[in-house]
Amino acid sequence: MTISMYQASAPVFDKMLGNLSAILTKAATWAEERKIDPAVLLGARLAPDMFTLTRQLQIACDFAKGTCARLAGVEPPKYEDNEASFADFQARITRTREFIATLKAAQIDGSEDRQINIKAGQREMSFKGQAYLTGYALPNFYFHYTTAYAILRHNGLGLSKGDFIG
Repeated sequence: MTISMYQASAPVFDKMLGNLSAILTKAATWAEERKIDPAVLLGARLAPDMFTLTRQLQIACDFAKGTCARLAGVEPPKYEDNEASFADFQARITRTREFIATLKAAQIDGSEDRQINIKAGQREMSFKGQAYLTGYALPNFYFHYTTAYAILRHNGLGLSKGDFIG
């Protein structure tokens, strides 16, 4: 049995974004119970040269929506990157999941050889669809998702592997 480009992308991103939403719900409750300003957590980072939790969450959502859109051959929606609260991030995750749900398997399946051109900073990169998904997009998504998890865990939020995997 083979796995399709759709199965390897949209449902995976949707599931992990659902897990991320649950983690953020846990973080908001935890911060409120301990009277921790959520802005402190959203501004936290693992190392001085790494992005904050805010940016990690934004990028994770961007990879999810951008990857699915590019594989489907449609323009990804643009977000303003102005989130300032856990509620704002819940809304961003919801918008991202809703967008992904609009894409049908038929739009993404068969995209293994679709030409994907992206700009990352000053670099322009070009991939075939399957290489883009498996060698660039999924690793980047998981890096930012994992780093968001690690920032919250490092700051004391009681998370487990089960929270990560769902």
